[in-house]
Amino acid sequence: MNKGELVATIADQIGITKVQAELILNRVLSNMADAMEKGERVTIAGFGSFKVVGRAEQKGRNPQTGQSILIPAHNVVKFRPGKHLSYRMQ
Repeated sequence: MNKGELVATIADQIGITKVQAELILNRVLSNMADAMEKGERVTIAGFGSFKVVGRAEQKGRNPQTGQSILIPAHNVVKFRPGKHLSYRMQ
């Protein structure tokens, strides 16, 4: 499912326009991103939690040339599924 399909599903399920559903989805995602930028964990009960973790600098390899490269330290978002979501996937 992509963003457009999600927007259409939300609009159909709660009886609003796709424009309104997209606005709501964009605001939710923006608020989540803002919280994670501040270092906060975002938890949605029953679904899961998102948090930002730092990755250390590491060695890598360019697959085209085989040349060793240094991948700088950076932050990534980690997702941990909640119990409800985990049980649905089994």
